[in-house]
Amino acid sequence: MLRFLALVLMIVLIALQVHLWTGHGGMRDVWRLQQQVEQQKAENAELKKRNETLSAEVDDLKHGDEAIEERARSELGLIKPGETFYQVVEPDAAGDNSGKDANANGRR
Repeated sequence: MLRFLALVLMIVLIALQVHLWTGHGGMRDVWRLQQQVEQQKAENAELKKRNETLSAEVDDLKHGDEAIEERARSELGLIKPGETFYQVVEPDAAGDNSGKDANANGRR
């Protein structure tokens, strides 16, 4: 009888261990949730950094004329009265090569 009881207790113990490691809410689920928490923390830190940058930019736009002037110059192409605007145009590399290739092959 004692052996039968020990065998039943051993089977129950093994069943509980299997459920602990593989069942719903078991260790596998806990590890997966811990990984998700770490990923979410990393994403939150990145978004917090982005929000701080945007907040500083908003503050500069509200209180600083230099930020507004910089935006007007870069995005709208505005210049101050009395300034001279120069635009530098780089030669098109593809257009120059096609003309040279045509002359090199004897075509004009």
